[in-house]
Amino acid sequence: MTAKMRFSLKAGERIFINGAVLTVSQKVTLTLLNDARFLLESHVLQLADATTPMRKLYFVVQSLLINPQEQETGMLAFRKMYEAVSMVVTDKSVKDQLERAQGLVVAGRTFEALKVIRTLFERIEDAASAEPAVARGKAA
Repeated sequence: MTAKMRFSLKAGERIFINGAVLTVSQKVTLTLLNDARFLLESHVLQLADATTPMRKLYFVVQSLLINPQEQETGMLAFRKMYEAVSMVVTDKSVKDQLERAQGLVVAGRTFEALKVIRTLFERIEDAASAEPAVARGKAA
């Protein structure tokens, strides 16, 4: 048995565990005593929010985690999306992290892959939103 995973949920909050969707009617603390594939509702990206290639990749990996019964289809979608994102990324450190995420997905460690990808789209979006400000500063 591996280390315990403990987390708290608020009333009405959902959690996805091994493909099942659970909701709680009151505040509760759960402890997973063994390995399980899970995703907290706060980390779920809605399809409408998958607006960038990196967010689309996250959505595909998330789908692998939430719907383990669709593993074959999900892995095909992941490979296609991973290749598309890899072709447009130019930053070496981002490419390295993408490769790391790919390795995690292939190894079945989708939750860890989601954490890596989430940091990448946050980093890329932060950099993109800072660029216009820098350009304005130079033009002034």
